Amino acid sequence: MIFKRKQEAPGLAAVVSELEQGVAARDGARTERAFIATINTLQSSQEAERVLAGPRLAALLPAFPPTGPRPMLAMAAGFCVESGADPAACAEPILGGVHQDLRDALEFARRWTATGATGDELPEPDQKIIDDALLARLDGDPHEAARLALAWCSVEEWQPPALAVLCRSAEMRRLHAAALLPAGRELAALECHDLKCLVYALAVLDDEPLLVLHKPTGTGFEVRIGGIGDNFQLHTLLAHVLIGGGHVPGTAPSAESVRLATDPRPARGRTETAATGAFELLAPDGERIWNEGLPDDVPVVEGRRLLVLDEPMYQRSWNADRFFPLLPGTAELTRVLSADETRTWFARTSFGEGTPGASMR
Repeated sequence: MIFKRKQEAPGLAAVVSELEQGVAARDGARTERAFIATINTLQSSQEAERVLAGPRLAALLPAFPPTGPRPMLAMAAGFCVESGADPAACAEPILGGVHQDLRDALEFARRWTATGATGDELPEPDQKIIDDALLARLDGDPHEAARLALAWCSVEEWQPPALAVLCRSAEMRRLHAAALLPAGRELAALECHDLKCLVYALAVLDDEPLLVLHKPTGTGFEVRIGGIGDNFQLHTLLAHVLIGGGHVPGTAPSAESVRLATDPRPARGRTETAATGAFELLAPDGERIWNEGLPDDVPVVEGRRLLVLDEPMYQRSWNADRFFPLLPGTAELTRVLSADETRTWFARTSFGEGTPGASMR
């Protein structure tokens, strides 16, 4: 009896090639079969295979049907980026898809509101809502209406692949934030989608000069920051640089809380390390800047971001883990402002020139 050798399953490169050919031929059935095979093979593939497949999968996104499982294809490409595929090679198609779905979801909201009764709430972003009546309410071409409705329901699915590239490349953040961030914030403001991580990643400041005025001592500093995910992390690093550096009085943060904020290695899991507030973060007009917010919340005054530090109103502490495990924060004191510069900047705030210590240097 002759036994037939069991045929080996094709590798990831082969099934991606089949997917590419199906998309190029606009063969729906072939594309669907190849797509399912790609997703299944991806799970068991070797890391080296995923590194090569990532850019190929991302490159298929613009040609993939907008009413098809395009976010899932983006997640497959993002998974490859997490395995080591080049984020820059994958970013343009992934973030282009994010931008399109953000705009389509906003257009869905606009049409829904325009065609409904006053006070008619936006629907939950669940594909179960999509039916003929909903598509008719959106008006216009039925195919376009379906695309808008699917974008409304699936826009959150773009968040993981977007974060995969944004958290691994400051250059990609710089290139795409201006287009994506306003749309992301506008859609998030409707309070129907959880887009916090996407918005925070797009708002990360890189290589950004920050003018810091310390109200109790009347001193001023220029600090260059980058990769900071939220103001909890900014707070810790400013205390490390200014208090730990001996420039202002106070209790410096622990070495472990600073390590968690700055370690170039990706953070692994959650710790129990606490950081303690050393300052009150204030805008130049005296309004409080919340630790839960972003460095991007610091106002720009005459072309420079300007932050005022005061004594904390009450003692507070928080978990020292950083918001983005992949992003190490940086804060470097680039120079101490002269007494004249400090007075000039204080004069641009609601605190004026008469701040304690401002005239002593």
